[in-house]
Amino acid sequence: MADFNSDFWHWYISILTILSILACVWLLRWMTSGYKKTDKIEDTGHVWDGDLTELNNPLPRWWLGLFYITIVFGGFYLLLYPGLGTFGGILDWTSKGSYEQEVERVDAEIGPLFARYQKTPVLDLIKDKDALKVGERLYANYCTTCHGSDARGARGFPNLRDKSWLWGGDPQSIKTTITNGRVAGMPAWEGPLGGEAGVDEVAQYVLSLSGRATISELAEKGKAKYDIFCAACHGPTGTGNTALGAPNLTDDIWLYGGSLTRISQSIAKGRNGQMPAQGEFLGEAKIHLLSAYVYSLSQEN
Repeated sequence: MADFNSDFWHWYISILTILSILACVWLLRWMTSGYKKTDKIEDTGHVWDGDLTELNNPLPRWWLGLFYITIVFGGFYLLLYPGLGTFGGILDWTSKGSYEQEVERVDAEIGPLFARYQKTPVLDLIKDKDALKVGERLYANYCTTCHGSDARGARGFPNLRDKSWLWGGDPQSIKTTITNGRVAGMPAWEGPLGGEAGVDEVAQYVLSLSGRATISELAEKGKAKYDIFCAACHGPTGTGNTALGAPNLTDDIWLYGGSLTRISQSIAKGRNGQMPAQGEFLGEAKIHLLSAYVYSLSQEN
């Protein structure tokens, strides 16, 4: 059945396309057959207001020729390139093949440059202005959509200019993050905490960890619940765990917002974040240079 459907659509599209082109030729010939030989302006016999006459003015031959040239061009195009069902064209051109050729050309041209930078340690690359310019272009192409053109992130996307790293901010950790991606998940705790009241208590305690003003009675109750449900990931003192991607709660830097409402939402409903792996797409050499640029951003302050 699959082969039948494939053949059907191939012939359906091919025949319909060819008939459409032939119809264009027939329409041109039919519309111009009455005055083709004389090229004279014909009176249609329609007159309004006594002297307003409708004329049938033939197209100039050069203009008419452009229509025929377009039709001929379309025919040759369909012979050379895909367009008639599953027929790939004489040139066997594909968008994938064109993309791969372009990638090979670019890699051959700039590959040696990335290879040279790849041999240089990250701590040395951050001192190389030319290397950082290349890294900045890589960042602009592949990272700005999520982390912003200024690398200061957005809600749910980390700021790369501060020193608060979810998965570690050393060069190797950054390279691992870019290469393999990261998947972080915080479960919803509203049920285990006993509902809205328990969430409010833990939220008050979490606020207190970063020195924020809180309701002391609620924060004290929240600490007991924090020790049971939260300390395993965020640590007994709230300093986080880069092995798990658990944020530091003491630095007053918040990925999803630091207001009491936002913190309560994070606790009650949980959070899920994912950074896609870029290893296969970018390659080791580009990731090495990009890692150096990202690392340099947090060293500026």
